[in-house]
Amino acid sequence: EIAQTLVAADVTRVSLGAQSFTPTELRVLDRTHRPEQVAETIAICRQHGIQQLSIDLIFGVPGQTPASWQKSLAAAIALEPDHISCYALTYEEGTKLFARLHRGRIERMDDDLEADLYELTMDFLPRAGYEQYEISNFARPGAACRHNLVYWRNEPYLGLGPSACGYVAGTRYKNVPDLNEYLRRIESNESVWSEHEQLDNAASARETAMLALRLSEGINRRRFTQRYGTDPTTHFASQIARHTSDGLLEVTDDTIRLTRPGRMLANTVAADFL
Repeated sequence: EIAQTLVAADVTRVSLGAQSFTPTELRVLDRTHRPEQVAETIAICRQHGIQQLSIDLIFGVPGQTPASWQKSLAAAIALEPDHISCYALTYEEGTKLFARLHRGRIERMDDDLEADLYELTMDFLPRAGYEQYEISNFARPGAACRHNLVYWRNEPYLGLGPSACGYVAGTRYKNVPDLNEYLRRIESNESVWSEHEQLDNAASARETAMLALRLSEGINRRRFTQRYGTDPTTHFASQIARHTSDGLLEVTDDTIRLTRPGRMLANTVAADFL
């Protein structure tokens, strides 16, 4: 019924939060589905005409090993999705996982092991035909997620529904999280924003550079110059000098992008630009 409803609403792409194909890891993550349900759901989507499918996986899970992570990658590939996202585990305040971490019931994965899992990912998925086009995202040729690219290029997008975020006319906003309050405001013709900020040109330039560094294509020099009036090599001269000298960035005639070692420290580099 859900698949039929999505198709009737002209949805063309579905992303599934598989996270892991190892039951013990799913329990650590407080996920209630069984690994085999991912294949069942993909079959239902395809049966009803949704052909563009993505699978999300998480590495850095307490107790995870290179062998179990490779098993999840292989299981995802076997389902032949167009797109696979691989995110490092983050501990969000307010979740059960965060509480268990701070009570000492689970231990955060060692940084070196987590880095090893990411290295494994960057080798394993391209061998299976999935190109890494962003820090955490891999796709078959022509199947990069267009709405992801909009985010990372800092282009406008609408956020519709409770908790959704949007970016329109230089204003970044977030909607109220509560469904009943969201509906009440809609019916009362009130704004559904819970917070918003207007970015000036300088802030927008910094944010655009920071987000573009997540992409394998990096900061497109021509596009940035057209948008902000200066070449990013001039705009961010000190940051670029620092991170090219430490081997984390490379500069070409067309782009400024992270090296492979730079991807391991992407947050550090991006924060410097921001």
